[in-house]
Amino acid sequence: MIYVIRHGQTELNNAHALQGRSNQPLNKKGIEQAHEAGKALAGRGIVFSPAFSSPQQRAIQTAEIVAPGVPIVTDERLIEMDYGPYEGTDLNNLPPENLTFFSDFAHNPAPDGMEQLSSVVGRTGKFVDEIAALEGDVLISTHAIAMKGILEYLTPQSQGGYWSTYLGNCAVYAIEIVDGSLGVPYELA
Repeated sequence: MIYVIRHGQTELNNAHALQGRSNQPLNKKGIEQAHEAGKALAGRGIVFSPAFSSPQQRAIQTAEIVAPGVPIVTDERLIEMDYGPYEGTDLNNLPPENLTFFSDFAHNPAPDGMEQLSSVVGRTGKFVDEIAALEGDVLISTHAIAMKGILEYLTPQSQGGYWSTYLGNCAVYAIEIVDGSLGVPYELA
């Protein structure tokens, strides 16, 4: 089974800013969220080996807390969407081109300088395809848009529905692997 988790809260999350490729650590609340998620997963009898993470600090910290003692393998394909010149933008005061994009991710291209969603789906999808043959409980620690890229890749019938789905810090989705094939992801409660 593959478990995909969004990292815990950072100060930029708390400030409602576009975080993207900013290499922020977890804040106190984010550390608590990761501990709670780790306890909930362990309570289900889940023992991770292996664990993968975005190379960004907040995702690595989350993986280390959720899968203590498990070596974390980082992969660039799990990094967050590149917001380019919009990194750090206040989500409560977005420029018009961002408002258009965020109002309908599925039908509006990302503004110039930002990574396109098709790129996010392509790179994250390639990653999950490569690990589909792994056995046991696999952890992927990543970011909201990268996680949505995985969900979109695995459920093309959603037709972009995951792009507008809110994924809170430390949200977890499970993906069953049957005979090397990836199943439809579902959110763990």
